[in-house]
Amino acid sequence: MVRVTIDSVRVSLMSQQRIVILKDTESDRYLPIWIGPCEADAITVELQEVEVPRPLTHDLLKSVIDEMNADVAHIMVSDLRDDVFFARIVLNVNGKQIEVDSRPSDAIALAVRVRTPIFVAESVMDKAAIRPEEEVESETDEKVDGGDEKLDVFKDFLDTLDLDDIADEDS
Repeated sequence: MVRVTIDSVRVSLMSQQRIVILKDTESDRYLPIWIGPCEADAITVELQEVEVPRPLTHDLLKSVIDEMNADVAHIMVSDLRDDVFFARIVLNVNGKQIEVDSRPSDAIALAVRVRTPIFVAESVMDKAAIRPEEEVESETDEKVDGGDEKLDVFKDFLDTLDLDDIADEDS
């Protein structure tokens, strides 16, 4: 199991789809998971500590777990099949550990409320995690450097212009 934190919840400008980005706590791997707008709002509301007038669905789930004298041990994004992520909510109930099937977005929304660890199966990270690419950064750096050289040529050209002649023609 790979421990992760919530890096961010984002909105695609093109499609208005929401995505939660999970960050591996031990490396530079990130796991993007597309989620629904309601679940994105539920995660964001709790992360930003926004007060809501009435309990949301995930608050209700937390209350039910508390009333059963249970606690959430952790949640885990456990599988990825046909581009669909699966998660498990792991509960401690009366000395037993019980796993409940869940969508990752609902499990994460619950996890932020009960402040429990979030894990991802190593196999899921292997299939879907991304890393910032050093090659892309170095290509960008080269383009910037190359762009500066082009600007230097343009600056040299401007330095050769006699702008005093232009001012004299306007008079």
